[in-house]
Formats: sequence, structure tokens, C-alpha cells
Amino acid sequence: MRPWRALSVPGPPFSDSYIHAISSKRMAAARTSATISREELIGRRIALISMSIGAALAVAKLLVGIRVGSTSVLSDGLEATGDVLSSAIVYAGLWLASKPPDYEHPYGHGRYETLAGLAVGAMLLLAGAAITWHSVVSLGARTRLETYALYPLIAAIFIKVALAAVKFRTGRKIASTSLEADAWHDITDLLSTGVALVSVLLTLMNPARFGIADHVGGIVIGVIIFFLSIKVVRRTVDQLVDTMPEPSKMAEIRAAALSVPGALGIEKCFARRTGLKYHVDLHLEVQPEMTVRESHEIARRVKFAVKGTVPWVADVLVHVEPSPLPLPAPLPRAASLGRMHGK
Repeated sequence: MRPWRALSVPGPPFSDSYIHAISSKRMAAARTSATISREELIGRRIALISMSIGAALAVAKLLVGIRVGSTSVLSDGLEATGDVLSSAIVYAGLWLASKPPDYEHPYGHGRYETLAGLAVGAMLLLAGAAITWHSVVSLGARTRLETYALYPLIAAIFIKVALAAVKFRTGRKIASTSLEADAWHDITDLLSTGVALVSVLLTLMNPARFGIADHVGGIVIGVIIFFLSIKVVRRTVDQLVDTMPEPSKMAEIRAAALSVPGALGIEKCFARRTGLKYHVDLHLEVQPEMTVRESHEIARRVKFAVKGTVPWVADVLVHVEPSPLPLPAPLPRAASLGRMHGK
């Protein structure tokens, strides 16, 4: 007798239902893996394109800012350089998050994506503080600028509007924190570039009267970046400390779980984000008189119902508990015997 036969359970080990269950698990896992890979690939491509465009804009702003001696243009160029570095961090975070789960990381590597968003927020914070300090130090000096100082600023406004729109739309579609954080970085670029544009225009119109407008613009840019960085950092920290999703999302999970026949109730339901998706812990209530096999089958169906219905859920851990609801009253003995005999 082969050793594995001694461990077999009663019933046909390779029945149709068994094969169907295994096939369903593998197909669902394959679909989930393919979806995540496709989403992460899209995010990485956008981050790479943003990095290339941002590098060109940063070089143009820095060269023009140094040549004409504009604090606003130079500050905007430094902020654009930080944008390039943050896009590189986002790209690296999405690449690391795409690695499959392993023995040491059973929940996957999605937290790398969240850490990338936190790094972007930290860079924004430092950039805002540095730009504000530099502008305050230069506040006493009056500046005379050239008209071509406007060219990189005007080009940057059109480009950043398009990039931010694409990142926001894609980031929400694939639920990428770092990509949305990078989109907020583009918004800070847009706001800071607008302030720089106004400051340069005022200085060009009347250098004697608005000679310090260029430096004031640098201070405003630094303050804008500083406060927006706080918003980005707060959002990513909420994910690192396992903040629950909004009630509407939790209601989606409960509705999908209770749609399975045999699922009588949900005692507890928790969800925590690990990268682009959530992992769910669910305490499912079933009839107390069920066998282990029957309750396990219901739990399996609940798991795949949630994963199949709610696209932002990566996995579900179902814990089965006896339902506190009263069981149906037993039939009288005469009626029970009548049913057994088909009467």
C-alpha cells in the first residue's frame, strides 16, 4: 500500500467536484495575477514617461533660471528636479510591488508601493522647506529678467496639466497610492509654475516697482509645496497603520459574502491595504450543526465570491463560526415519519 493512501479521506479523492474546485482556484489565481501585473505595468510605464518629460523640463528651467538670475524660475526648476527623483522612486516602488508573494512575504510586496508614496511626500516636504529658505535669503535683492524666462514656464503648464490628469485617472483605476502621490506632485508643479509665471511677468512689466516679486514668488512656491506634502504623507501613513477602507467599500465585501447560500451572517470583517489591493479577514456565521466539510465549502465559496465581485480585494481569509440565530424548530415525529415515507 502506498503511503499516501493511508492519509486519504473518505470519498473519491479525484471526484468531479474536487477537480472543479482546484481548477477554479488556479484559474482565479491566474486571473488575479494577470490583472495585477497589467495594472502595475501601466503604472510603471506612466512613471517612466513622466520621469523622462520631467527631466527635460527641469534642465530647461534650471538653465534659464541660472542664466537670467530668476529666483522663481530656479525654485521651480529645483522643484521639477525633485519631481524627476520622485517619479524614479514611484517607478522603483511599482517594480518592487509587482514581485509575487514568497515564503517571507506571504502577503506580497505591495507595501513597497506605499513606501514609495511616503518617500515622494518626504521629498516634497524637504523641497518646500529648501525653496522657502532660499527665497527668504534672497528677498532683499532686486532682479531684472529677460523675456525668455517665460518660455519654459509656459511649456511646463501645458505638459503638467496633461501628466497630472493621466496619473490621477490611472492611479484611481489601479488604486496606486504612489501614482496618485506623483499626480499631486504634478499639481504642485502646476501651482508653483503658475506662481513663478506671475512673478516673472510682474518683474518684466515693472522691474523698479516689482523687483522683489520674483523672490516673493519663490516663497509662495515653497509654502505650497510644503502643505501639499503634508497631505501626501498623511495619506500614505494611514495605509501603513492599516486604516480601514471607507464604509461603502466594507459594505461591498459584506454583500458579496452574504450572497452565498449558507452564509447566515458576518460577525467581523476587517480589511487592510497592502499596495494596490486589500487583504480581508472575515468571520463567517453558518449553521452550528454543519460538518467541517460543509462549512469549509461555504467558506471557500464566500472567498471566491468576494474576490470575483470586488476587484480591489487581493485575498480573503475566512474564519467559520456557529451562527447565534435559532435553528428551525424540529418537525413533529409523525410528520417526520410521513416525509420519510413520501406522504
